[in-house]
Amino acid sequence: MALAGAGTSLRRPSALQLPLYLTSLLFLLSFLPRVRASDGLIWSFWGACAGLLVWQVAMRMATARQRRTLTFEFTLQKNHYLQLLAHIGVYVYWGWYWPEVTNHAWLIVAQIVFAYAFDMLLAWSRRDSWRLGFGPFPIILSTNLFLWFRDDWFVLQLLMVALGFIGKELFTWTKDGRRTHIFNPSGFSLSVFSIVLIALGQTDLTWGQEIAQTLRYPEHMYLVIFLLGLFVQYFFAVTLMTLSAAAALFVLGAVYSGVTGVYFFVDTSIPIAVFLGLHLLITDPSTSPRTALGRVLFGALYGASVFVLYALFVPLGVPAFYDKLLCVPVLNLSVRMLDRIARAVHAEMLGFDKLWPSFSLRQLNLGSMTVWTLLFVALLNTNMVGAKHEGANPAFWEEACSEGLRDGCRKLLVRQSNNCAEGFAWSCNELGILLGEGTLVAGDTNGAAASFARACDLGLAVGCTNADALASGGLGFTRASTSFAYAWAYQDTPPLREACDSGDGEGCYLLASAYREGRGVAQDEALARELYSRSCDLGWPTGCSALAEVYLRGEGVAVDFRRAADGFDQACTAGEAMSCLRLGLMYRAGEGIAPDETRSRALIEQACDMGLPTACEMLAGLR
Repeated sequence: MALAGAGTSLRRPSALQLPLYLTSLLFLLSFLPRVRASDGLIWSFWGACAGLLVWQVAMRMATARQRRTLTFEFTLQKNHYLQLLAHIGVYVYWGWYWPEVTNHAWLIVAQIVFAYAFDMLLAWSRRDSWRLGFGPFPIILSTNLFLWFRDDWFVLQLLMVALGFIGKELFTWTKDGRRTHIFNPSGFSLSVFSIVLIALGQTDLTWGQEIAQTLRYPEHMYLVIFLLGLFVQYFFAVTLMTLSAAAALFVLGAVYSGVTGVYFFVDTSIPIAVFLGLHLLITDPSTSPRTALGRVLFGALYGASVFVLYALFVPLGVPAFYDKLLCVPVLNLSVRMLDRIARAVHAEMLGFDKLWPSFSLRQLNLGSMTVWTLLFVALLNTNMVGAKHEGANPAFWEEACSEGLRDGCRKLLVRQSNNCAEGFAWSCNELGILLGEGTLVAGDTNGAAASFARACDLGLAVGCTNADALASGGLGFTRASTSFAYAWAYQDTPPLREACDSGDGEGCYLLASAYREGRGVAQDEALARELYSRSCDLGWPTGCSALAEVYLRGEGVAVDFRRAADGFDQACTAGEAMSCLRLGLMYRAGEGIAPDETRSRALIEQACDMGLPTACEMLAGLR
């Protein structure tokens, strides 16, 4: 829809003031503390500004020479601003659980500013008119839901944004009598950059794996994505793509499980990042089929492609999060073919005329939304998606591994690795044992050392012991108590509550952590503090250190350095290495207590002697 002012002409000197204003804004953003913290970010911003300025000078000269009149029009397309609202909803909920999203917010703003400037310059380079609307917002927000480059390589993020708009501008075709772009802009740039990153083995330049992992953090993320997707689906007939993609993934996974006895995606029927993709990546109305059957085929092919790519990537060691990104441009290219197939297949051939003899497009979409809702509710209530999936419990994979089921041991490794990445010390220790012993999976001494160090850093004493054992060449690793491990992994809090009520300090600690993180229960910081305190009183040192951390950070309570120091001291005295280090650092910095270099050094040495690698590295630096 074009608003008043459409086709508004601007004088040649003033037309290019629009990108100049945006370039100036991008330059000003480079002075934000978030940007100044990294030289890579600063130079990326300034390099982008320089490139935009050179382009503007060249365009100013060309338009003056050619006597062109540049114009713009305001356009509001419903799909753009509705997708914008859905994206914002995901970011807000995700960012509540993963602070890095908030830390990345200014960089997203910068990308949006850059995108508007780049888009208008690209459009005016090819024609005299440019459309001003919300179009760049869903492109940028969609891109950043799947891939970020780290600060030192942020210039590649801007190049990825630019590539998306180049693909949108240059690759077009005629569909249903009108000229439109072939590729989903964000899908195109994500796919191209993913291929390059895979080929060069440079995934570590990005936050891709962390994004796929942390999307799992919010307890109700599946439900939030579903509801936001349903909001968009109500206005646009794209439900069939989401429905058929989800159905394809579920059916293929069920067949795989029936044949092998294990789950294909380890701990879910549809990974959360894929679930996000089939709502907010493949459902662009402009780059998807027009016909109902075409959309069914499009979605089913997306689901099947993700399944096949995951099966190919995992054995090759390629990060699995790429599976949802690579196939999108290929599917976009197939859109006209799928519509031709759909139109060639008469409704009578498939019996569709009997299923919905007189359905309008709106009725068909509402019917599809109903079926999709029923399928999603079934998946959610049977724990096929969400945190309580049977594969989320390491016990399932331990049994599968011991029985020699297909990929059972490898997927046990994946499950423990995921748990470790989420901060579950018990899984870090188990992961270290798996890698250190090398009997069930390929041995990896460096990986084992890192896993034991992580367990030790998280306050698990046996992790420190095992790190020492590995360093001395031994194989007699100690396993942590498994009494609550599976309950924690499965977000099953009743056993933890029962144990805590019976006076078990570990049970109180895990229950407190569940309330602190909102894991399987409603988040309750006050109750978490009470349970940490009870855990500490019952002699569980990690409860003391966790309570100390709460007071040190001021989580739901005023910062209290004295209470934090007392908690770390109790845990350190009980043998928790990380607490010795934390207390040592407090004495070193004089953080709420009198500075004491001698006491600080002694505590750091004590943590090192307990087997904490971080403390040993710090101690070496002090020398």
